[in-house]
Amino acid sequence: MRLPLATLEIFNAIATQGSMRAAADALGIKPSTVSHQLKSLEDQLGTALFIRTTRSVSLTEAGRALLRGASPAFEQLTDAVESARTTGHAARGSLKLAMPEFAYHQLIGRTLPSFRDAYPEIEVELSLTDALSDILDEGLHAGFRLGNLVAQDMVAVRLTDPLPIATFAAPDYLVRKGTPKRPEDLLDHECIRYRFASSGRFAAWNFVGHEGEFQVDVSGHLIVNTLPIAVDTAVQGGGLIQIFRDYAASEIATGSLVEVLTDHQPTTPGLYIYFPREYRSMMPLRLFIEHLKATARG
Repeated sequence: MRLPLATLEIFNAIATQGSMRAAADALGIKPSTVSHQLKSLEDQLGTALFIRTTRSVSLTEAGRALLRGASPAFEQLTDAVESARTTGHAARGSLKLAMPEFAYHQLIGRTLPSFRDAYPEIEVELSLTDALSDILDEGLHAGFRLGNLVAQDMVAVRLTDPLPIATFAAPDYLVRKGTPKRPEDLLDHECIRYRFASSGRFAAWNFVGHEGEFQVDVSGHLIVNTLPIAVDTAVQGGGLIQIFRDYAASEIATGSLVEVLTDHQPTTPGLYIYFPREYRSMMPLRLFIEHLKATARG
């Protein structure tokens, strides 16, 4: 049979409050409603739950048996309702995020330590993926993408300015193989290509010229699906790479990588965090976004 939850709540209130009038006051309903609902429950169970007198009510054996089983359940339900009410509205709880690898290195990685220090009761779970994650289906709260890849039904918050893309090689490679002067020259070079694990497609090598943006279908003998390996191989003289310019900032600073084709450098839309509209008031997410924006400005 279906559980009579509404009438069980009234039974529990009568048992804990000691009278039907007190139960009515606690529940904010009329005493007549309490009396009617109690009778309905007793009729459904086929037994009396209280012995009624003019001044009080007391539990029958059946009533005491029901209270022993129902009272802990109502305590758990009360705790669950309170948890649902407060979840997402305090600086605690979990925050599950999906992001491509470059987003972690571009911004998230340098933001996490200070965020964790500021909000130690928020548990952050990172899922690094190049797939366009379906946040709701995967139980995630938010994701990170370039602006032109954010679904229209999501709330999107810009975190960075447009990101320049650059082409690099190690000085040793350029001495051995020569420096490309035009994007088309890359057809004669060893290029380290990136394959998206989710789709199996190669990342395009994009450039800009007098007639706008265009792509060069490069080739090479090394294919990777992680950026650190691509950068490390390029530093060792294994070929050219095309990545976000800021991603190779330390290699540029040390001279491990040299930027080429600077007159043909394209840009991509800035990095955005996106999330379902239902999570706009979720406190851990709001705090994380504010922290990210402050870090990006700094």
